[in-house]
Amino acid sequence: MTQSDKLYQQLLRDPRRPLSFRDFVRVIRDFGFVEIRVRGSHRSYKHPDAATLLVIQPRGADAKPYQQKQFLDMIEEYGLERPER
Repeated sequence: MTQSDKLYQQLLRDPRRPLSFRDFVRVIRDFGFVEIRVRGSHRSYKHPDAATLLVIQPRGADAKPYQQKQFLDMIEEYGLERPER
C-alpha cells in the first residue's frame, strides 16, 4: 500500500480529521485531477470526467474539512477512480 493509498483511506475513515494540505493535494492529483488555475491561495483542479471544478485553499498547514468532504462527494457523484499505475 502506497503512502497515497494510506492517506486516501485516512480521508475515507474520517473526512473531518485534519489532513495536511500537501497530503490532500497529493491524493487529489493521484485521482487524476489537474491544477488549472492558481489565484492567491486558491487552487482550482479539474478532472476530465467531472463537470465541476474543485477549488481548494489551505487553513494554515492543513486542508479545510469541508473541502475534503467536497472531494469525496465528487468521487462518489462522478464515480471517479484512481488510474492504474
